[in-house]
Amino acid sequence: MEQLFALCVAGFIAISSRLNAEDQKPSVSIIPQPVHIRATNGHFEISAQTQILVATANDTAKKVAEYLSETLNRVTGFELFATKPEGGAQPANSVALVLSPQEKAFAVEGYALAITPKRVVITASRSQGLFYGVQTLLQLLPPEVFGEPAPNVRWQMPCVEIADQPRFTWRGMHLDVSRHFFSKEFIKRYIDLLALHKMNVFHWDLTNDNGWRLEIKKYPKLTEVCAWRVDREQQHWLRRDPPRAGEKATYGGFYTQEDVKEILAYAAARFVTVLPAIELPAHTSEVFAAYPELSGRGERLPVQVGSYWPNVDAFCAGNDSVFTFLDDVLTEIAALFPNQYIHLGGDEADKTRWKECAKCQARMKQESLQDEHELQSYFIKRVEKMLLAKGKRLIGWDEILEGGLAPEATVMSWRGIEGGIAAAQQGHDAIMTPVSHCYFDYYQANPKFEPEGIGGFLTLKKVYSYEPIPAVLSPQEAKHILGAQGNVWTEYIATPQHAEYMSVPRMSALAEAVWSPKARRDWEDFQQRLPVHFKRLEALKVNYAKGSFSVELKTAIIPNARQVRVQLESEQPRAEIRYTLAGSAPTRQSPLYRAPFLLNQTTTITAGVFVDGQLKEEAAQQEVLVHRALGAKVSYAMPPSTKYFGGGELGLVNGLRGNTVALNETLWQGFEGYDAEVTIDLGKPAAVEKLTATFAQQRAWWIFLPTAVEYALSRDGKNFETVAKVSHEISVEQEGAVIHAFSARLDAPRQCRYVRMTAKNMGVCPSNHPGAGGKAWVFVDEIVVEAASAR
Repeated sequence: MEQLFALCVAGFIAISSRLNAEDQKPSVSIIPQPVHIRATNGHFEISAQTQILVATANDTAKKVAEYLSETLNRVTGFELFATKPEGGAQPANSVALVLSPQEKAFAVEGYALAITPKRVVITASRSQGLFYGVQTLLQLLPPEVFGEPAPNVRWQMPCVEIADQPRFTWRGMHLDVSRHFFSKEFIKRYIDLLALHKMNVFHWDLTNDNGWRLEIKKYPKLTEVCAWRVDREQQHWLRRDPPRAGEKATYGGFYTQEDVKEILAYAAARFVTVLPAIELPAHTSEVFAAYPELSGRGERLPVQVGSYWPNVDAFCAGNDSVFTFLDDVLTEIAALFPNQYIHLGGDEADKTRWKECAKCQARMKQESLQDEHELQSYFIKRVEKMLLAKGKRLIGWDEILEGGLAPEATVMSWRGIEGGIAAAQQGHDAIMTPVSHCYFDYYQANPKFEPEGIGGFLTLKKVYSYEPIPAVLSPQEAKHILGAQGNVWTEYIATPQHAEYMSVPRMSALAEAVWSPKARRDWEDFQQRLPVHFKRLEALKVNYAKGSFSVELKTAIIPNARQVRVQLESEQPRAEIRYTLAGSAPTRQSPLYRAPFLLNQTTTITAGVFVDGQLKEEAAQQEVLVHRALGAKVSYAMPPSTKYFGGGELGLVNGLRGNTVALNETLWQGFEGYDAEVTIDLGKPAAVEKLTATFAQQRAWWIFLPTAVEYALSRDGKNFETVAKVSHEISVEQEGAVIHAFSARLDAPRQCRYVRMTAKNMGVCPSNHPGAGGKAWVFVDEIVVEAASAR
């Protein structure tokens, strides 16, 4: 086998040394996209005589070979066995798995795959590399390889050379099993989906207010009592009736430690690390159904049947019995899970009970803590010491930064990217999972055509666009970004089928974002590979989402021409898009979109995707505004939040105006707690006659209309004259989405070059609002400047 090994390493070095520009993209649909791939001539066909060879004595590598043979045998009907090769050369009609002792030739999870008409070789320095090579090999075969027995299929794969390795070490998917319990069998199926996509971390969220799911032998009531709630599944998650006295808790479930061992072995065979997660100090009210003495009030609570907000019932930080309990629980978890990390939550801890609790206040005085944020930091740091003593490391949501980060902690940044940035700049590792790109419980298509979700809007395309490393980090700081993961919270996800629907194919998109080199990622190419991938998912009987059938309108401003180039797109590959330019609904007779077109006046575009001559969903409608400030330079007194910076620097003058209110819509720009003051440089003087800025209100999301909008004009950019002040009469109590235009028509055209718009933020949420005293948001979009000549 020395000859075979030498050829494999030489082949790997030859393939990986080629420049990306020299790569040939064969007509194969591998997800995630490999680092290097080169097409060669011919096909290799697996037959009943094909040999599977494993050129190593390593037991784990042998299991990878057995995984391959079992997969092939199941669908082909052949009887292929993993055997050790004889002699020095690889025989024809064979698939060889070679484990290289020369580790420097390969990254830890890297592999090389070479397919010729006579033989296949997968080479790696670690068994996980061999496994990922096998996943690629399977994707090169017909999609039926993932399904039921198919004796009439020819099991051919194209000849290619591939050198591949992941960009990030943390490629994760999360699943919340507290809100809704999922069987052991589905957990294994979920792990299989991760393995298919070369993802390597399963974040298993085992506890929360709606149920404790893990057997802890020292505290049997955690599963006897805390794993069960009164059944209110027929009611809406947000409006469930509380349990009645004496009503039996029947909805729930839990995993025994034997179940966990079985799942861990299953995951290990697929090189998926299982990250156990238990919540603390908040999201713990279910514990108090059995152990009320651990809470601040000592009050016995029912396991919550639905939404529980705010999370006021938390572990008492002043009670040493709480830390004894947690030490006991973590001792069992640490012994059960071999992973070096344990996730301990730390998010959304309302401090109300701590402020009321005499023990918590005494702890603060004893430890010289300034406020309850520092008390939470004390709590997390004390628990971290327990983990370190057991040889484990702590991961927590980004709230663990508040009050001071625990010494060895890793931050999972969910509220945005700021937590990950702060952790990396402090020298701590971080995993990126921001709501903007990684929360797969959000809607992924028009909610009118989707199962009910928690809200938000996160398309497949947006997931694919995610870049885990924030641009502000230095190369050294960027090394602390371990990777990213997708999160699936299950308030509105009660069945395995729905969980699959929300996870896939967004999991496919994220997998490519964390595996493939940034330069190799291409949305249009990904789209072209998806249909074959969908056939794999169909063979696996996965209830995957078909994606959005809506039309996305993109604009590009033609400099100095006051024209807009319009491009229509859909997530659907090769979509048939038909459109109108008069506001009317498109039909099968409407113009077929073939290429971008130009507009030189304000126009309402209505466009839809047609399938078999029928409009698939309702048509999307967008007004494109051609006005004097189109594409002008914009400056801010204080920039908008990085979370809500729709359209970037041209977002307020790009000709598009937000027509829905959604936190994830890409058109709005948000200002938290301060005025939105924006100055537009028109480039040269103009006779301005009308000014309009559009704002949104969504009370539930702390977004309110400005109290007033002022417009000022200037010739030199220094001396501004206020020319209009516009107010409104819309109540801050109004529920639901509100979009309101603040317009001012001047008595006569005014010559100016600069236009300043100031939107007065109300500052804080009103006293009768759930977020009373918290910072209020102002959301603004297109600022339209109309000149006299425009009439």
